[in-house]
Amino acid sequence: MEKLNIGCGGDIKKDFVNVDCVKLPGVDKVYNLNKYPWPFKDNEFVEVNAFMILEHLENWTKAMEEIYRITKNKGKIRITVPFFPSMYSVTDPTHKNFFTYLTMDYFQPNHPGNYNFNAKFNIVVKRITFSWNKILNIMSIPINLFPVFYARYLSFMLPSNEIYFELEVVK
Repeated sequence: MEKLNIGCGGDIKKDFVNVDCVKLPGVDKVYNLNKYPWPFKDNEFVEVNAFMILEHLENWTKAMEEIYRITKNKGKIRITVPFFPSMYSVTDPTHKNFFTYLTMDYFQPNHPGNYNFNAKFNIVVKRITFSWNKILNIMSIPINLFPVFYARYLSFMLPSNEIYFELEVVK
């Protein structure tokens, strides 16, 4: 299989290698993602899903470098994390990291802060989800029209739930 689902928990995806630190039904590989290197070959995957896992890792930037290493050029990375300052980003005591609208920008090839990382990604999609309630999620429309303005000036008054990133590996 050329697709990887890290930190899958109970979200088992068909046609993916499902990885979690706990042996749950459907988990293909039990592995602690805080240990490096991960047990996968270079350029092994064309797609990696990371749904609500990066915020739990001790060193999420190292995890991004591992994702880069194990994914083929132009591979697709899908990441969903709690959006700071959402209460969901700070409620869970196992969360170690926070993410904003601009966090993944640092992994773009020409970003001035990318000298710190061995991973490069183009950002294909960035989308803030205001609420899991379908009616309240209508607020996501104006938020995503002006996401930097929202993140800078309004997010503490009207915090959103999560942010989704779709990245493309650049090798």
